[in-house]
Amino acid sequence: MTPTRWLFATALSAPLALPLLSHAAGNSDNGPHDTLRTTQYGTVQGANDDTSKTLAWKGIPYAKPPVGALRWRAPADPDAWSGVKTTTAFGNACAQYGRIYGPGANNRYDPTIGTTLNQAVGQEDCLYLNIWRPATGKKDLPVIVFFHGGSNVSGYTADPVYDGGNLAKTTNSVVVTVNFRLGILGFLDVPQLKSGADADTKSGNFAILDSIKSLKFVKDNIANFGGDPNNVTIMGQSAGALNVYALLTSPKLAAMPAKPFQRAVPLSGGLSLASTLPPGTIPTMSPESTYAAQGNALLVNLLIADGLATDTASAQAYIAGRTDAQIADYLRSKTPAQMFSVLLTKLALAGLSGSGPIPDGSVVAANPINAIYADQYVKVPVLAGNTRDEGKLFPSFLPLVSGIPGSARIVSDAELFAKQFNYRPNDPPQITIEQWIAAPYLPADKPVTGFTARSEQFNKIFFLASRDNILNALKARQSDVWYYRFDWDEQPAPWNQIYGAAHLFDLPFVFGNFGPSLMANIMNTEANKPGRLDLSDAMMRSVGTFARRGDPNNDTLGVDWPRWPSGLIFDATQTQKTISVQAIPPALP
Repeated sequence: MTPTRWLFATALSAPLALPLLSHAAGNSDNGPHDTLRTTQYGTVQGANDDTSKTLAWKGIPYAKPPVGALRWRAPADPDAWSGVKTTTAFGNACAQYGRIYGPGANNRYDPTIGTTLNQAVGQEDCLYLNIWRPATGKKDLPVIVFFHGGSNVSGYTADPVYDGGNLAKTTNSVVVTVNFRLGILGFLDVPQLKSGADADTKSGNFAILDSIKSLKFVKDNIANFGGDPNNVTIMGQSAGALNVYALLTSPKLAAMPAKPFQRAVPLSGGLSLASTLPPGTIPTMSPESTYAAQGNALLVNLLIADGLATDTASAQAYIAGRTDAQIADYLRSKTPAQMFSVLLTKLALAGLSGSGPIPDGSVVAANPINAIYADQYVKVPVLAGNTRDEGKLFPSFLPLVSGIPGSARIVSDAELFAKQFNYRPNDPPQITIEQWIAAPYLPADKPVTGFTARSEQFNKIFFLASRDNILNALKARQSDVWYYRFDWDEQPAPWNQIYGAAHLFDLPFVFGNFGPSLMANIMNTEANKPGRLDLSDAMMRSVGTFARRGDPNNDTLGVDWPRWPSGLIFDATQTQKTISVQAIPPALP
């Protein structure tokens, strides 16, 4: 078991097998501002966004709500509807416990995020997607399907950073964002839930199955929104990048006669078991045995919490005396709040509170790196990226590389949210770094022991070790692998040292959205606006060019983008972008 991986995932506060269905007629005559569209399940009405000059459809169901008997089952087709469904509001965030990134109580970025930390938020009825396209009437546009981050335990498509309007307009693409099940509702290995189930359900990879289901919806319906169903790019950041790699190496998808997607853009993620990494690194994937231990621990601790058992031995005796169906019914009777309480108070202490792709060998590869080397993956062009200072978002894990007990960050999550929510970036500094970072890590720029150096050590043994592992495997099997590093750190002091080019700081640039969000008030100033917007435009156009033709080179870069193991450095001064080419050094000697 790898408890550091599981603790890491919890604390981030840092097969299209069915035949295509015929489309209803009538969409061929849509004007550039007409938002009435048909899907195979019914008609939807979206809205015009005059600001971004796009059309948007929000909250389209792509699967039946996974509630009741459908909890911990492979996603099913949604029920068809009659009449016109209004799709102008985001669907529910999936059930999760509150973290500083949201969604809070209202499925949006607002002050309730600070009051719902570690409490149940969202709903199980959450399998919805959103679509944006330029208001031009053009057809056969490239399609970009985005899977959000959040350690696979949190996140929601209504996060303002993920609004697809600016990206759709700038890239002349159709942009889709997808909600998928999270945490123990999205990944769970309990034998009693597998009894009599189909092979997909037995995998326990419900979030990955949701993602596959969303891709089938896109394949079957996106033409009616002006997208090309045969030119689909899957993109994800952080946990979303892990899931993109899981889809890329999925035996279920690799065996398909036609590719379910044509490009992949994984940002700040990897998918490696410890067995494929150098000693001393932290894997980005846990073995199947860890998930089995988590499932058993969840069941045992729920029984104890309910007074049906007093300890592990009596809980196991209780389980042995019940049928599989009775245990499955018991688990399905538990509310998300009840399960999250046990998860955070009991399982976390054993390093069993994280979530991610389960290497079952059917839906998710038993070993993704080996699958690539064996040519058992979906071979498509890949554009990967990292931020330079990934590790600065995770001060709780710096004891792993410093030996100093306790987090390097001395403010609580609630204090962090309140301070950043109300910060005024154009005013003089309202905090000092000494109020944020623990003294043993200061001065921040001190070699070896400073906050920046320790963060980079963590970055190397976690993010960059897995980056090298999977990109080198891909490069051994195909030439079309590109990479960027995001170096922008023009925040006002002291945020430029506290965060710099930290994990997730490239997301606003990729989507062209600079507020509101957890980081907006500490990164965006009037002084750095020209450089920010210039760099963001180049990054969006690079993603768009890659989605269109599988090569990110475009005229906005000013340089030729080489293939991995070289890459581009995306950066900007206060006033303009600065893009350069660099040979990317390996994470470890």
